[in-house]
Amino acid sequence: MEKIVRQGMLYDLYGGLLTDHQKQIYEELVNNDMSLSEIAEQYGISRQGVHDLIKRCDKILEGYESKLHLLEQKLKESEE
Repeated sequence: MEKIVRQGMLYDLYGGLLTDHQKQIYEELVNNDMSLSEIAEQYGISRQGVHDLIKRCDKILEGYESKLHLLEQKLKESEE
């Protein structure tokens, strides 16, 4: 599965568990297809700060998936 598709699906399932700031930044990348530089400029933070936040969000969302397996179940259901 393509990374951006997986990120979007995980965000749809678990995004509500992120902080408001994390949601804003993550949505810009995943849903609005903005670059790290564009996001950094818009929010007045460094590109590295955006990168770190995205990586942290990916880790959080993957952590929820590893415990709850909601995406895995959803994909199995769609195959049937």
